[in-house]
Amino acid sequence: MNAIWNALRWFGESAQWHGPDGIPHRLLEHLYYSALAFAITVVIALPLGLLLGHVRGRASSGLGLSVLLSANGARALPTLGLLTLVVTLSASDLVPILIPLVVLAVPPVLVNAYTGVQQVEPELRDAAEGMGMTGRQVLWRVETPLALPLVLLGLRTAAIQIVSTAAIAAFVGLGGLGRFIIDGLKRQEYDTTAGGAILVILLAFLIQFLFSLLSRTAVSPGLRRTAGS
Repeated sequence: MNAIWNALRWFGESAQWHGPDGIPHRLLEHLYYSALAFAITVVIALPLGLLLGHVRGRASSGLGLSVLLSANGARALPTLGLLTLVVTLSASDLVPILIPLVVLAVPPVLVNAYTGVQQVEPELRDAAEGMGMTGRQVLWRVETPLALPLVLLGLRTAAIQIVSTAAIAAFVGLGGLGRFIIDGLKRQEYDTTAGGAILVILLAFLIQFLFSLLSRTAVSPGLRRTAGS
């Protein structure tokens, strides 16, 4: 409890809100790493998951299963170990942090997009095709809207994991909220460490809240009830 109270006092110090080591600057750095990793994740995983879920046939099912198993297997990779490996192989400053975050975030987006499309009733697809829709139209006008609750769940999970894990950027000399945690531990300033941890937790809760609002706005009430049950 003393660490929490010390952290609260730490938030009240004016020095924490100014300069390159202040909370606003470190927060922007953290959001930059997180947003970039999330954007790369969405570009890679979301179209692939939707496409694999849409395509039918034994061969496509086998390919989809292989991709999903590979994606789930990536969850077992140690993030810090992968970060250390990429640092030794890359000359870039930003790539080492992006690769572990993307590897961590791809599985929930890919798996949920695939599962959401796969769970669409075949009769709805047949009816859409009977109306003259092409395969692309069926995917975007029928399957994707019906899969949206699971798709948003995967995106929310990925975003929270990225925001929570982006603190490891401090291990390779980058900024972000992880600087408070790492530097506080090095200097034995545990109020700084606790303050950084609280900021990361609050940011994760904010992401959760924003996706809850997005779900209420973008998903119809009927689909929300179906997904909840």
